[in-house]
This record gives sequence, C-alpha cells and structure tokens, in this order.
Amino acid sequence: MSKTRFSIAYDGPAVESGAMDVRDLAPALLAVGQLFDAANSVLNEQRTTIGVNVQATAHGSFEVVLEVVQGTAQQLVGVFGGAEVTAALQLKELVLLGIGGASGTGGLVWLIKRLRGRNPRKLEKIDADRVRITIGSETIEIPIKLLRLYEDIPVRTALERLVKEPLKREGMETFEVRQDGSPVQAVSRQESEYFSRPEIPDEVLVEDTRTAAFSIVSLAFKEDNKWRLHDGNASISALIIDQGFLYKVDTNQIAFAKGDVLICEVRMTQTRDGNGLRTEYVVQRVLEHKPAWRQMGLRLESDDEGGAS
Repeated sequence: MSKTRFSIAYDGPAVESGAMDVRDLAPALLAVGQLFDAANSVLNEQRTTIGVNVQATAHGSFEVVLEVVQGTAQQLVGVFGGAEVTAALQLKELVLLGIGGASGTGGLVWLIKRLRGRNPRKLEKIDADRVRITIGSETIEIPIKLLRLYEDIPVRTALERLVKEPLKREGMETFEVRQDGSPVQAVSRQESEYFSRPEIPDEVLVEDTRTAAFSIVSLAFKEDNKWRLHDGNASISALIIDQGFLYKVDTNQIAFAKGDVLICEVRMTQTRDGNGLRTEYVVQRVLEHKPAWRQMGLRLESDDEGGAS
C-alpha cells in the first residue's frame, strides 16, 4: 500500500474567515478524486486502484490523503524506481507538486502555468523517459509521463474543476498546493484561465442519408429553429433545409393537422466531441406531405358493377 499526503487551499476575501461555501468546496474536492483517478488510469491503467480521503480542514486549507492500493505489493515501485507502477508519491508530484516537491518544477500544474495557454510547437523524444517541448523559441524537458497527463482530457477536465472553477467566484483569488503546511504551487485568478480544458475538435463517426416517414410533433417558424418529428418509435429534432417546402409553409400553402405525415429525405450525422456523442438530423427534402386519414377509404360499387345477370 502506498500513501502520500498534501493540502490544497483557496485564498482571498471570500475565505478570510476560514469558511468556504459548500457549493464551491464540494465540486473542488470531487475534482481532486477525479483528477487522481484519471491520472492513475493514464499511468497505471488497471493495475492499481486509488482513493482520495479528506483528512481534516483548517482555515482556508483542506488536507487530502491519497492512497494507492495494489493487488500485489511487490509491484509497487519507489518514487523513481521501476516502470511497472507509478506509486502514490510520484503520482502526486507529477500531478500537483513537481518532481522534487518543494522545488516547484516539473508537475502538471507547473507545466500548464509555464505554457500559459500556448500549444507546443514541437515535441522531441530524448530517451525512453523524457521529451523536449518547444514553445516559440523556448525549450523545456519533461518526463513523458507528464506529457501523457497533459494530453489526457479527463485529467485536464478534473484539473479545470479543481483550479479554475472555484476561482471564478467573487472573493476567491488564489489556489495553492501545500506540503507540510508550506505552499509549493500557487495559481492566481488570472493564471487560472490557462487551466481550461483544451477544445476537442468534432469527429464525424457516421453520416447516413435515408428516406423516412415522420409525424409532426411541433413546428418551428423561426429561422434555424428545429422541428420536432416522430418516426414511430422516438422523437427527434430536425433542421429542415428544403427551401421550397419552407416557402409553402410560410405562405400558408400547406396546412397541418394532427396525424399528418411527412415523407422526407433525411441526413443523420453522429459526431463525437469533448462532451461525448451527438446526433443531428437534417431534412434535406420533403418528398411528400400526407394528410391524416379522414375517411375509411371504402369503395362504393355501382349497380352495373354488381354482376347482375
């Protein structure tokens, strides 16, 4: 079992009394757990489990005990030894404190502050453990493990919730990481903007065009508003771009009633972004407007068709 301990603190007029709004504190403490869960997943995959416990609180600080539980104790490594498992102390240093702890260099918080929102221009692998980053005319060398944390979206999302979100509140000025009561890393309100999660470009996974029938749940008469349609199983929001059809709707050439059906050529696009999977529907053409049934459609035969002999 590997354990390590550190404190986080928020400073500013809003916490001068030693109290912090639970609506700010609770998400921040949850973010600590999410941050170390994500970092442990990146560096140790499924080889270790991790827990984050709140040890105690003091004026403006909240001490957290980090515990890594490994199935086979012999697999645990020291701070710098071995490559099988990143132990709790090294994990803490990579994420928050920096290698060497009080030296204040080499950790993820330090790296994000150093980059100041800039994207690395060039990456060069130095050896099996280190990489050189070029930003403008400046170069820095960091552990490859640190680069993996920097690039990981769940890690960056949790760090944003821990650092940036609380400092948005009026009267919150500084976030600190402390070791044995002494500040090791500090992020000001202005610097907290660097901790925004990177934007993830949309990735189109599936794009399909098909003909389908829809009943109308609700209409949209404002430009770019979406119609609510039902395909017999579920409702969808669809943008209609058939200008000829929309013109007839706008000029009252088409009237709708409950039970009407539209036969449409619809394009379905599934996209993945930083928030997950998104599905969009676009009606490219309305092929037919079928009014609701109003008669049974029985055929009336005349007497001379009755087969009289």
